[in-house]
Amino acid sequence: MKEKKIVKVAIIGCGKIAITRHIPEYNENRNCEIVGFYDFDYQKAADLVDIYGGKAFETLEALLEDKTIQAVSICTPNIFHATDSIKALKANKDVLCEKPMALSIEEADNMIQVAKENGKILMPGHNQRFVATHIKAKEILAQGIIGEILTVQTNFKHNGPEAWSVDKDKTWFFSNKLAGFGVLGDLGAHKIDLVRYLLDDEVDLMFSNLCTLDKRDAQGNLIEIEDNAMCLFKMKTGISVNLTVSWTNYGLEDNSTTIYGTLGTMKIFASELDDIVVEMNDGVSVKYHVSKMSSNTLQLNSHIIDAFIEGLLTHEELTVTSIDGRNTLLCLLAARASSETGKWVKVNYL
Repeated sequence: MKEKKIVKVAIIGCGKIAITRHIPEYNENRNCEIVGFYDFDYQKAADLVDIYGGKAFETLEALLEDKTIQAVSICTPNIFHATDSIKALKANKDVLCEKPMALSIEEADNMIQVAKENGKILMPGHNQRFVATHIKAKEILAQGIIGEILTVQTNFKHNGPEAWSVDKDKTWFFSNKLAGFGVLGDLGAHKIDLVRYLLDDEVDLMFSNLCTLDKRDAQGNLIEIEDNAMCLFKMKTGISVNLTVSWTNYGLEDNSTTIYGTLGTMKIFASELDDIVVEMNDGVSVKYHVSKMSSNTLQLNSHIIDAFIEGLLTHEELTVTSIDGRNTLLCLLAARASSETGKWVKVNYL
């Protein structure tokens, strides 16, 4: 019998996203084994060793020098995504990097180049593509059931990262220095990538308003980065998209998408009872029960870890690539530029 290959993985950054998503999903995947943890706060890494086994490393360099480690998840604050990924790639590790993959296109291009030079995988953490309901929605759209797509409305709104973070009183998400983006990079990155995936299209033009309405730092001052973002964008095919993301939704979390076509409308996660509802012009309504959506209060397997490990083992094309991460980052930067100038901004993919 052929020996089963086990991928040895390590976690870089032991905050909430690692604790609730990366670590348990690696732990559940039978094709990999967690062998290492690193965090600026050594005790956080040591505490996870007590639960999952492996080794807590005192420095990132020590972890990357361990030749038994084949792949890593980068779960550090946004400012470190590029530098940590590049160090790991140069150390011959495959990399799954949380979104946004970088804070500048120069950083993203450097990451992609280093991955290519070292023959390693660089996968950004855009997990909305792996939600079963979104996969089903893409299949329905491809069948042309609602006709030619005209417009899209998509939302991602919850009560903010301080309710999610390990360090609630001093979450790095509120730091411009550490995060670089506010809610746009946190939630907007997910929905921009989802729209690109569902429509199999790229954003051409963006018009945005980024604002800070309610979130405050420890001193009671409004945070320096946006807690709300409203974006209009035109896809290359001409489809118009309206995106709203918010950290000030103090009601039920909203992660819905509605797609309007010439023959009908598709509503995705617009109801607590139905995953997809297709409403046709003739009054016929079809409901699809596929999967629930993860939320801050309901953590489900995102399947991005499974896709990452499968990609390492099979060497098949990834569902989400470093170019997807780069293109989504371009949109984030264009949205910010539009908000600053009050003008439409073209997304330049060169």
